[in-house]
Amino acid sequence: MPFRRLRLFLLAVACGLPTLCLAQSPAATTSSQAPATQAQIAALQQSVQSAQMSADNAWMLVSAALVLLMTGPGLALFYGGLVRRKNILGTMMQSFAMMGLVTILWAIAGYSLAFGHGNLFIGGFEHLFLRGVGLTPNPDYAATIPEQTYMVYQLMFAIITPALITGAFAERMKFSAMAAFLSLWSLFVYSPMAHMVWGVGGLLNANGGHIPSLDFAGGTVVHVTSGVSALVTALYLGKRLGYPHTNMPPHSMVLSFIGACLLWVGWFGFNAGSALNSGPLATSAFINTHFAAAAAALGWTIAEWIHNGKPTALGAISGAVAGLVAITPASGFVQPFAALFIGLVAGAFCSFMVFEVKSRLRYDDSLDAFGVHGAGGTLGALLTGLFATRAINAAFGKDVPTGAIDGHWGQILNQAAGVAIAWGISIVGTLVLLFLVDKVIGLRLSPEDEMAGLDLSQHGEEGYDLNS
Repeated sequence: MPFRRLRLFLLAVACGLPTLCLAQSPAATTSSQAPATQAQIAALQQSVQSAQMSADNAWMLVSAALVLLMTGPGLALFYGGLVRRKNILGTMMQSFAMMGLVTILWAIAGYSLAFGHGNLFIGGFEHLFLRGVGLTPNPDYAATIPEQTYMVYQLMFAIITPALITGAFAERMKFSAMAAFLSLWSLFVYSPMAHMVWGVGGLLNANGGHIPSLDFAGGTVVHVTSGVSALVTALYLGKRLGYPHTNMPPHSMVLSFIGACLLWVGWFGFNAGSALNSGPLATSAFINTHFAAAAAALGWTIAEWIHNGKPTALGAISGAVAGLVAITPASGFVQPFAALFIGLVAGAFCSFMVFEVKSRLRYDDSLDAFGVHGAGGTLGALLTGLFATRAINAAFGKDVPTGAIDGHWGQILNQAAGVAIAWGISIVGTLVLLFLVDKVIGLRLSPEDEMAGLDLSQHGEEGYDLNS
């Protein structure tokens, strides 16, 4: 008997069971162990949920940092290198200003207008001054991360979107006018568009919206709105002094090259982070993002090689950005080879928009914000409707086709409607805001200030001290 108890004792220790139960009868053991087992299961479930939340939260905080990296230093260097030397600081300051101004506006009202409960077109005022935005999840948007994490992640999108517009009016808008115009734009164009596509009850929301439009990471919300608004702004302001007769080459392709590479890296947070967790969907978006950028760099390079006789570094990095733009709405919906196709087509198409359409229509989109973001975002949104598949993301339900490749050809019409609405709100909203700011403080630099450059005329400093 002692040996039998010893064996049971050793077995219980090996299995992690309480040793006290060994001295009890079998019936007593069964009745006393049942509640303990239920408690252990509940504790295990809580541990699993905590581990998932920690993992997802870590990934989302890293993704938020990666998206901020896209604006500063990524976009600041990319745009800064493409302008003339006398405008580098002024151009970089425009991106940096968005990091500060939009953050404040987002905390005050922007987040509430984009993601608060409202109507089909805009959110309400429930989250003004971040009221009610705490450290517990909001199941309407992300069930495994704190709402503050979701809020700050979406903030990084709100920062870079107006910053993209600055590429169209580079070298000719006053800093004060830029700050006023883009601050208003972030509230009255970006926030409504974000609510329509991603907000609960939004017109274009894929989950229950009147026109379910697929936009995984911001094809319409970010790139179509910024690109179309960029074109409107360039047309409203007019051409730079001397354009197109005066040669205005980039002053530092090295800076632009570094900036483009930082954009490529940051874009993984932009697209893969939009899965809102660290699961397989994030992997799919990550791979699609990389594949599309590589294919688009090739597509633009081949097109430029044919057009100009030489492949350039500027063409390669512009192509990569075009591919990143085009895959953004599709990144969490398509297979890898569809991503390659989207990237290849986007590289060639955006190259055509820059080399042919821009030169024939003779508008001065200084850094090709429309040619890359407006055109690439529109193309990508439409191709999302073609290639989206439930094998990657069952957006409408496990047994419901997602895109045309699944048999749901009507999704292309939904995508076209989403693009049309994004174009419409961008054109009208931008024109109204430009007119108001122009009447109140004036938009355009004086000819003397434009000749001197943004650095000296707007900031009283220079990017390079060539005398030291």
